[in-house]
Amino acid sequence: MRVHVLDPSAFTPPYDRALCAALTRAGADVELVTSRFAHGPPPPVEGYAVRERFYRYTPGRPGSSARRATKLVQHVPDLLRYRPSGQAADVVHVQWLTIPALDARLLPRGRALVYTAHNALREDAGAGERRMYRRADAVVVHSVAARERLAAEGVDTQRLHVIAHGAFDYLTRLAGERALAGELAAVREPVALCFGLLRPYKGIDVLLEAWRGVGAGELWIVGAPRMDIESLRASSPPRVRWVPRFLPDPELPAYFRRADLVVLPHRRVDQSGAAFAALAFGRPLLLTDVGGFRDLANAGAASLVPADDPDALRSELIRLLEDPGAREHLAEGARAAAAGSYAWNAIGEETLALYRSLVG
Repeated sequence: MRVHVLDPSAFTPPYDRALCAALTRAGADVELVTSRFAHGPPPPVEGYAVRERFYRYTPGRPGSSARRATKLVQHVPDLLRYRPSGQAADVVHVQWLTIPALDARLLPRGRALVYTAHNALREDAGAGERRMYRRADAVVVHSVAARERLAAEGVDTQRLHVIAHGAFDYLTRLAGERALAGELAAVREPVALCFGLLRPYKGIDVLLEAWRGVGAGELWIVGAPRMDIESLRASSPPRVRWVPRFLPDPELPAYFRRADLVVLPHRRVDQSGAAFAALAFGRPLLLTDVGGFRDLANAGAASLVPADDPDALRSELIRLLEDPGAREHLAEGARAAAAGSYAWNAIGEETLALYRSLVG
């Protein structure tokens, strides 16, 4: 079976490439159709083809207005150029929509079309996204909560399929893994790690308020800001370290290996790449009781607290940082989840079975 996995903006290379490798191991002939990833080397290719058919002219730095403008200008011509080659695939599996209102209309026709709604729980899905839900032969979501949300919005439940997001185990076997910088490597106290792009919905303000009552350990907040963090940094309580930049893959393992606890206090979420990195390293998780995080708790890998509740978060931070046995219990759950329902081989087989059900 020939499969095209489409991520024009190279929005999630780790997910795209892990899925492509898993599908290849399951027996599919896979091509990843994407663009060049601007933030460093992506995960290595494992048996599938990669075609960088989108946005070949990229002036300016990543995220700049010049880069965004030229990307938008190129998008429709690039998508139209892709359409004929898309006819060679049995299945076109779209991961992300660059211009939802146009993409839903211009994607190849006459092929089985699958769409993964990575952010199905967000509140600002527009008409283009909803059009894609209607047009796709199957819509993949990563959590029970996402399936329930789309079903409530009128998406045909027969076309909704819950397939887990896998643990990012490729990070555990990177060549050229980099050690922590000296100041971080010298820390001997327990470390709570909050990792990922820094956005308002991720509850960094709640985490800082909760940390004010934590008596031991350090909190590391690591990731590139996508919001103004100056006031948060200025008012941070003691024993908080900020690493406010994008980290390329070779730097990530050292942070997760060092973390005694990974804490992600999101206000809303479907799933989180940081959580799946934590699973891969067998790290215990402290999460909020929202969206797909409940699935990780049900797997035994995470403890949950209510969102936007600094008192509850503080209590659980203190409990877990002071109790190595409680952390190890969650770590055992994380390792079991990464080897079981969140393993990419199982996900590849399940996804390929979905494709076969569409093409006969």
